[in-house]
Amino acid sequence: MEYTDKGIILRIGRFKEADLWVRFLSPERGIFTAFAFGGCRSRQRFAGCLDHLNQVLFRIKGSRLGAYSSLEEGSLLTSPVRLRTDLQRLGLAVNCQKFVESMGVSAEGAHAAFGLFEEMLEVLQREDEVDPLLPLLFRARFAFDQGYRPETGYCMQCGSSIDPSSGGVFHVQEGMLFCGNCTSPSGPRFRMGNESLDALRFVQENSPLQWSALCLSQRARKELTRAVDGFIQFHIGLAWDKGMFRRV
Repeated sequence: MEYTDKGIILRIGRFKEADLWVRFLSPERGIFTAFAFGGCRSRQRFAGCLDHLNQVLFRIKGSRLGAYSSLEEGSLLTSPVRLRTDLQRLGLAVNCQKFVESMGVSAEGAHAAFGLFEEMLEVLQREDEVDPLLPLLFRARFAFDQGYRPETGYCMQCGSSIDPSSGGVFHVQEGMLFCGNCTSPSGPRFRMGNESLDALRFVQENSPLQWSALCLSQRARKELTRAVDGFIQFHIGLAWDKGMFRRV
């Protein structure tokens, strides 16, 4: 079986003398690994393609017994040139990449994951100023798109809208918001003001290409960081530790 698929390259490794394995994020298959036999020597089949975070259109062929897939050729679609020379921007991109790889991507969530990752790279490529909070917002949106979406519009106990002047209490374990008049269940919880709640809703509903419109106070940034990291650690089991996401 032979088919074409585009992908954003996440990792490349060598095996044997001239062969490579390539792991990429596909909008159809999620995180996918295939072999580029002769990829170290071929100047025509993969001209300028096989590099970290490049988006490539691949021609892929499955083995006769379906044990593996091989990359027959590739055509470069986009390359994040700015990230090659800006280590700070590259670091933000790699943080997002590591979260995607650690969480994993199902076939059902592949299209949304690819689109989000593609837009994140576009932000890092074109924006003059990039908020260091980008990876946190990316993690929140990625988790929401993969089915871990908390309700932030109203109190889950009494059903009333959250008072803009007082905000609410976000309960990590339940993934729910409670108003100031209701008693939330025991367990980890964080108070979130209206600014941080509005920002969380904005991230849920808008593309990363629009996130630069957020101008957050230090208080809101701290509230978002505690709530998002706590939610991801409890529901997905991932925490950032010593340069990587670890299972907890």
